[in-house]
Amino acid sequence: MNKFFIILFLFFYNLFFIINTSLAEEIKVKIGLLVPLSGDNAEIGKQIVKATRLALKDINSDNLEIFPKDTQSDPTKTLRSAIELDKLGINLVIGPVFYENLIYLEEVKNLTFLSFTNKTLNLPKNVISTGINSTSQLNTVKKFINQNEIKKTIFLIPNLNYDLEIKEGIKKSKIKIFKKYFYDIEPTKLTKQIEKITNYEIRKQNLIDEITRLENSEDPNKEKKIKNLEKKYTIGNVNFDSVIIADFDESLKSVITSLLYTDVSPKDKYFVTFNQWFNDSLFKETASQPIYYPSINKKNLEEFKKKFNKKFNENPNHISLLSYDLVGLVYYLSLKNNIAEINKAFNAQNSFKGKIGIFDIKDNKINHRLNFYKIENGSLKEIF
Repeated sequence: MNKFFIILFLFFYNLFFIINTSLAEEIKVKIGLLVPLSGDNAEIGKQIVKATRLALKDINSDNLEIFPKDTQSDPTKTLRSAIELDKLGINLVIGPVFYENLIYLEEVKNLTFLSFTNKTLNLPKNVISTGINSTSQLNTVKKFINQNEIKKTIFLIPNLNYDLEIKEGIKKSKIKIFKKYFYDIEPTKLTKQIEKITNYEIRKQNLIDEITRLENSEDPNKEKKIKNLEKKYTIGNVNFDSVIIADFDESLKSVITSLLYTDVSPKDKYFVTFNQWFNDSLFKETASQPIYYPSINKKNLEEFKKKFNKKFNENPNHISLLSYDLVGLVYYLSLKNNIAEINKAFNAQNSFKGKIGIFDIKDNKINHRLNFYKIENGSLKEIF
């Protein structure tokens, strides 16, 4: 009799398990997508939508659904679209793109937003920054500094609206900085500041004094020595062995030009900067080389570009690659967690390998393990 009940119990248990498994397979993972689909930034949003479609195709699962909504790059419209997603029973959203569109999102408490912003300060409690933040970059720079036993690093930071983010990155990464300097991006003021940082006037005067000394000396080789000195701009070294420049594009080039003007060369000191997304114009600036920076995996980026171009006959923006990875990340977390509580998975410690690289997730924060590159003689080399 007991054996009969055991067999009956096992039969219904297995039946219940099969039914439950079948139902689980039918449960959809609904992902909201908040991007600009109209207005000035519509092209960015449309490419993000295409990248998510590409990710869905590559994942090849019927359990994922994407629900795009327009933000119009406007905070109020972003909130309205978020409320619409909430009504659809969605609890996890990729987007918005811009930091400015996050300000009202804490009102939609049921949703967790994976924003593309790389800013990490003053975010609403339900927003997770997924961009390449300063901490991720400085963790990578720190690894390079340690590997090369660099002892004295100065940090040049523009007086712009992301200086607080950089301070936070320095604090979180625990990178050792000899001195920090904040500079004005206006070229004339910048040059004066760089002159002061590098003790240019003193070093220039040292040269003048040495030439004068030789001219008044009885040194039999003074003419040859003076001729060699006249090829120089300064005498004396600067009190650092590497410089991190937290800048981009033309402003970055202005800082480097000022350093070159003050006789500080990347041939003698390490010039390190932030993620430049493989800016082609840097390859032409041979006087500024070698120059080093952290970035996403170049090979993976090129592969994604080819795939995207083949599918849509256009070149993707960088945010598209991030959106592609975020769909994969959500799917990966959905396999490990209860679908209804997938947003809570961002509190636990997880790592996910995407096209960008490895995402490290903990305490509602995402950092990226980046690669490190050098441009020298017009060519790119991966350091690690």
